[in-house]
Parts: sequence; structure tokens; C-alpha cells
Amino acid sequence: MNRMQDEDQRRDWHLATAMMNGYAAKYPAEEFEVIALEKAFEGPIVNPATGAASRSFKLAGKVDGIVRIGGEYFILEHKTASQVDADYLEKLWTDFQITIYAHYVEQTMGIPITGILYNVLVKAKLQQSKGETEEEFQARRVELLAKSKTGKSSAKRHMPESDEEFQQRLTEKYADPEMFHREMLYLSRDRFDILRSELWELTQAFLDARRRGVFYQNTAFCFNYQRPCPYFALCRSNGNPNVIENFYQRVAPNEELREATPETDPAF
Repeated sequence: MNRMQDEDQRRDWHLATAMMNGYAAKYPAEEFEVIALEKAFEGPIVNPATGAASRSFKLAGKVDGIVRIGGEYFILEHKTASQVDADYLEKLWTDFQITIYAHYVEQTMGIPITGILYNVLVKAKLQQSKGETEEEFQARRVELLAKSKTGKSSAKRHMPESDEEFQQRLTEKYADPEMFHREMLYLSRDRFDILRSELWELTQAFLDARRRGVFYQNTAFCFNYQRPCPYFALCRSNGNPNVIENFYQRVAPNEELREATPETDPAF
């Protein structure tokens, strides 16, 4: 890690440090029992009409955790968010991926999954002050002198905020209990049935597109989380090889699952 020279790494380190320290203070002890962490799973994608498994795809994934609360089992899902409001909480119901994961964990582990426990951490918007350059200070000082009736100013140059000072501000921010939220979402068996059908339809649409060599761009998701999709530059360039070579690298799919399922390459 090179956070002293890399501003992005430095910012991420500060945020993660304050967030984890605040989290430990907020939840010094848990009321649930941890059954598994970083649990990988794999299972067939089944045609709900015939019960036949897909010959082209299987589903594999990894859940953050599985916990037991009062005799019931829940998927533990960690999330970070810019803010947690009513709109954010309402959207959790539409979380297709984690609901599908709950179904597959239930099938592969043989335990009934009652719902999802969302563990949400809010991302602080504080920024470390870079201070002002000597030139910026002198320009500000001239403006203050021009407004001063005495022709004098006691202004001092704003110096860069130290790591210690910034970390202290973040620590104070994460002392606010509103920076952490937990939401429990209960799952119905009907919801599982609907999602299994949707998953099967997705595989058929993918096979059809691959067979015809036609894949549409889902531009509705280009800026889905107030930031560009990682592949936005690639799509915008229409597959320009220079963009591919300079901004992307080819890696094996699902690297996070490779240790758990080394002999397979899951499609989803």
C-alpha cells in the first residue's frame, strides 16, 4: 500500500480506519451467532417449469455471512451507502442477487433462510483539507486588506490538515450512531419462486443473444451509483482496442470463488 503518495489510497485508508473503529465501538458485542463467514456456494440453475437443470450455466457465489438469531437463519450482508433514508431501505426489497444467494445457501447447506440482515455503514463525506498554497494565501490576504478599514489583516495561511487531525474529525463523525444501520428483511417462499423463474429467463435471454451475436447496452446502469460503470469507457469507445489495452486487463472470471471451486468457471 502506498497511501503516502496515492491520494485515493490515503482517503480510503482514513475512511476504513475510522469506519471500523466506529463500528467496533457501536457493536462491542453481537446478539446473533455466526454460523459462517465468506461462505461460498454453488448450485444448478433449474427450469421451474420442467425441473431440468441448465446444461450451459450454474450459479456460484459467496455470501458475507450466515447468522442465527433466535433459532432462525439469516444471510448477513454488509453494505456501504452515501446515506440511509426511506428510499434506500425501500430498495433493499429489490435486491435480486442477495435473495437468489439466500435460496442457494438454503439449498446447498440444508438450512432454512428466514431473511437478510443488512449491515449498513454510511460513508462519511468529510474531506482532508489540503490547506492553501502561498500564492493562494497572498491573494486572499490582498482581498482582506482591501476590505479592511485599517489597512491591516491578521489572516494566517491555512495549512494542510494533518493525518492525525483528519482522523480525529472522522472519529468524531463515526461516534454518531446514525452512521450505522441494520435492517432485517424477511423472505417469502413466493419470492424465491419468482426469482428462480427470473433467473431462468435471464439465462435464456443470454443464450439467445450469444447465439445471434447481439448484446444490447443497458445504458440505464451507466451511472447507477452516482459514478460511471467500470466498463463505461469501453462501451463509449465502441470496443476501441487502444482503450482495452490501456485501461483494462483480462483476468479469469470469478477469482474470488476460484479457491472454493477450482475446477469450474461459473457464469453467474
